[in-house]
Parts: sequence; C-alpha cells; structure tokens
Amino acid sequence: MILNGVTSFSKFIWRSQEVPGFGFQQLRNKWANRWMIRDVKRRRLNAEHFLERTRINAMRRNTVLPTEIREIADKEINKFELNATPSHINNRCAVTSRPRGVVKEWRLSRIVWRHLADYNKLSGVQRAMWG
Repeated sequence: MILNGVTSFSKFIWRSQEVPGFGFQQLRNKWANRWMIRDVKRRRLNAEHFLERTRINAMRRNTVLPTEIREIADKEINKFELNATPSHINNRCAVTSRPRGVVKEWRLSRIVWRHLADYNKLSGVQRAMWG
C-alpha cells in the first residue's frame, strides 16, 4: 500500500530507527552488559523515589516526633523496592561496565579514562609534564 509516495513498510523502518538496537549496527541495547542494565535501572528507581525516601527517612530519624509516627515511617520505608535504595547503586564505567577503578568525576574506569585523556578527549585533563 502506497500513501503519498511512501509505503507503510518504509514508515515503519523510519520510526524504528529511533529505537536503540535498530539501524545499521546490530545492538541488543545501548549498555555494555547485564550488570550495567541492572545498575541503570537502580539509578533510575533511586532518582524517581529520592524525594519521597528522604522525607520518610527524615521522619524516621527525628527524635522529637512520637514513636507511633516513627514506626509508621519505618513501615512505609520498607514498602519501597530494594533496588530504589542508594546503597544498591554500584559505580561502574559507563563505557565498559567495569566495577573497579572508576574515576567518579567522569564515571569512567581508569583504563578508559587514561586512553581518552591520552588523545585529548576529556576536557580539563592535561598530561603531567616534568622538567
């Protein structure tokens, strides 16, 4: 079926290229591996529930409030998913998903950071020079 010179199949292809994983490169998703997908999910959940969790935690830790209100806040905080807690977030390299040796300011592992710094791809980084 042709509508105004464009087939419905080509419209589908045009729209599907906006979705990650479609296009010229064959990718499953835009993350390095399953651990990175899990970490991204945890970061997203943490960001969504951040204000509500901090409000409830402030009520839990406030010693001026009566114990009944603090116990209610305890029960409410336990209703959140465990993936929404900030302690479950791991620092991982955004490129390789490496869990160790991550430079926090750039969220890159030391290996990737060094490689990009060598080729002047990071702003604010300069090679050390002696003499």
